[in-house]
Amino acid sequence: MTDQRIRHALIIMVFGTFFGILCSTLMNIALPTFMAVFHISEAHVQWVTNGYMLVNALMIPVSSYLIKRFSFKWLFIFFTGIFLCGTIIGGLANSFNLLVIARMIQAIGAGMMMPLVNVLAIRYALPGKKGRIMGIIGLAFNCAPILGPAVSGFMLDYLSWRYLFILIIPFAVITLLLSLWMLPYIPHNEFPQFNSFGFTIITIGLWALLMGLSNVSSFPLLSFNVGGMTIIGLAFIILFYINQRKSSHPLINLGVFEHRQFLLATVINMLITATMYGNAILIPLLVQIVLGESTVISAIAILPGAILTGLLSTTSGRFYDRYPIQWLVGAGLLIDIIGTTGQAMIGARSSVIIITVFQTVRQFGLVTMLIPLQTQALSLLPNEIVPDAVACFNTLRQIAAAFGTALIVSVVGIVNHLVHSSTSHLGIQSGFAFCLVLLLLSLVLSRKLYHKIK
Repeated sequence: MTDQRIRHALIIMVFGTFFGILCSTLMNIALPTFMAVFHISEAHVQWVTNGYMLVNALMIPVSSYLIKRFSFKWLFIFFTGIFLCGTIIGGLANSFNLLVIARMIQAIGAGMMMPLVNVLAIRYALPGKKGRIMGIIGLAFNCAPILGPAVSGFMLDYLSWRYLFILIIPFAVITLLLSLWMLPYIPHNEFPQFNSFGFTIITIGLWALLMGLSNVSSFPLLSFNVGGMTIIGLAFIILFYINQRKSSHPLINLGVFEHRQFLLATVINMLITATMYGNAILIPLLVQIVLGESTVISAIAILPGAILTGLLSTTSGRFYDRYPIQWLVGAGLLIDIIGTTGQAMIGARSSVIIITVFQTVRQFGLVTMLIPLQTQALSLLPNEIVPDAVACFNTLRQIAAAFGTALIVSVVGIVNHLVHSSTSHLGIQSGFAFCLVLLLLSLVLSRKLYHKIK
């Protein structure tokens, strides 16, 4: 399959990246806890997750430059160290602002770990084996976000929220030590220039747009906090696009989008990812706020789906090597749509068992298609543009996670405001209905996928 040194490197890097991605949703079930401890609203508390995902997304395009400029080994070691520092600060945080800053420092580290794993796998996997390799990586990329709320749900019933950070510290230390000892030195062979202007304007653009979308439920649509910030964000994103097209050393090589299967698979993945991360917030809100159950019950509702995702991640990667991509994605989306439709029909008196069943159905659909989609996006490309493609794919995935979560929370807030309640199940149902719309759009787009093993 691959050289033994590369296999060892992938195992270590997947192990470390698993905990980096776990942190993206580890705090979701703790959101009601943070609201009570720090006396903040839903609109403010979502920055614990959105701030993490936004910084994570901003780091990923930088990865394309860094991977070309420096060796895999020292990049992974350096950013694992940054992730560890953020985790320690989070465990010691005594204010909400410091908590958000700690999460953003974590995200800087995790945002670099993710593309390193992808690039190493795609570059060194043998033809016809890429689906299997990406399936192994799927344990980190697709199992960890689902497992996060389940882990935190059990912990919060017995321990302080600080242990959500303390739990990660020993695993980050182990990753750091194994990386120093076992990662092979793979030299870089390029000396690209860094597009600092492009990085600055995309940072401003994404931050402003996320602020605007996050404020939808708190301010009028035509206010500066919503409409103004959204326009500013879109203007800077357009400016970024123009800059990247004209630059001789772009931050992201937008030429990767000229490969139609990459573009299509990336767009579908973004829509699905938005529903996955949005769902990770909706379930805790439904179980804890609407039904009044404990964090442990929230964890139990999520756990079967998380276990199923872990068990089937490697299998779904192998499916890509055997079956047409259109079949895999179409089947996965239909299953996901069935589960999401059930979630959208859940009432205020529904049992936790029903919620668990629908959530597990959703996860079965997700695990069937996410790894094949990622493999489809990356495996058909020339090796020389894989770092740029990985950067684009993962950046847009994290942007979809952050913006999808912001939109879904805003939908919940708007409906709750209309019915004059902060705990209405109608708001949660509306959030699930919005997810359903995104999945139906994905199903339409998936019909244009075609299968070809490189």
